[in-house]
Amino acid sequence: MIIVLLFAAFLLGIPIAFALGIVSLGQIVADGYPLLVVAQRLFTGVDSIALTAIPLFILSGGLMLKGGMSDRLVNFADLLIGHHPSGLAMVSILACMFFAAITGSAIAATAAIGGIMAPIMIEKGYDKEFCAPLLATGGSIGPIIPPSIPLLIYGVMANVSVAKLFIGGFIPGILMGIALMIYSYFVGKKRNYIGREKKASISEILVAGKDAILALIMPIIIIGGIMSGFFSPTESATVATFYALIIGLFVYKELKLSDLPAILLDAAKSTGQVLLVVGAASLFTWVITVNNIPQTVGAFLADNVGSKFMLLLIINIILLIAGTFIDTTSAVVIFTPLFLPIIQMFGIDLIHFGLIMAVNLTIGMCTPPLGVCLFVAGSITKVSLKEQMKDLIPMLIVLILVLLIITYIPSTVTILPNKFVK
Repeated sequence: MIIVLLFAAFLLGIPIAFALGIVSLGQIVADGYPLLVVAQRLFTGVDSIALTAIPLFILSGGLMLKGGMSDRLVNFADLLIGHHPSGLAMVSILACMFFAAITGSAIAATAAIGGIMAPIMIEKGYDKEFCAPLLATGGSIGPIIPPSIPLLIYGVMANVSVAKLFIGGFIPGILMGIALMIYSYFVGKKRNYIGREKKASISEILVAGKDAILALIMPIIIIGGIMSGFFSPTESATVATFYALIIGLFVYKELKLSDLPAILLDAAKSTGQVLLVVGAASLFTWVITVNNIPQTVGAFLADNVGSKFMLLLIINIILLIAGTFIDTTSAVVIFTPLFLPIIQMFGIDLIHFGLIMAVNLTIGMCTPPLGVCLFVAGSITKVSLKEQMKDLIPMLIVLILVLLIITYIPSTVTILPNKFVK
């Protein structure tokens, strides 16, 4: 009944954090627990040193976006692969992958790369109905390639290494990007989508690479520092913020001091939204735990699901559906405590499951009816959701195939963390 009431609240349009809080409060009152529990769990849910990375990663992303890094990344990607059939489409995906390693946000990647690439692609004869879903699905790579706020929150809730989760996101994110580029290549050949008139020279690539190098080494500094043990994932967010500020102000000189108040305000608003959901989810987790809901669900699945293969298939279906109408952060905080005991019961690696969950939910960000990346890309290209559907469906199929590879070949996630992170 708790779960049913929660999803009924979602369907009524009640904001996620308030829906979690209202349902949890009602159950606490019904069970006769003191209301002091509400304040305790709301505070305990956000009282984590690891969560201080959230406002810092959000802030660093805003600084990088305003500081001119996206233009340089797009130009570099264009010179690398823009000469192939459907070259501009492939450039868009590669630029989204680069940008994912800087911001970790699907919406930011879709908006930043889409704002640059969409007008160019349309001018070169690409169909708007193709461009919009391509940019949305490309943007979905944002929370997979580290840094990643959903993986950070999952790591805190599941009590597993955030560093391992970050490193584990590399191969899945790269697979998603390569799969979309291969699909775009064959569509481009069929529809005669042209790329650059000629292949860029080595000198042109080197010049563009030099211009973009400060943006490109950003993820290397973050991930290299984490892997070497020089700093923690939380400390890496601080490094990222100062790096973005210095490069934007004093090197690229596109970031102005007058831009900082608006960037700080946006970061504060986004952080407040995320932490309110996390706090409410902590309360909800306590309620379902004291009512033995995860254990009950786990026992039911253990009795009725005969294999790990079927369990993962069922969870994938649930998460794909949930991701279509619940934002990624909210879905992570709702489903992690629900699925965690079941996953442990079946002996599934928690790092592996974290990436399965993240990929599922980011695919949901570009899946109707409420895929937020679709609306961002649609607003840029002036294309409705209905007009995007023809080209969107095969792109979603491509991403789901990658999801199945990640799900049933655990080494695609675990090989790098096991090798490089102690």
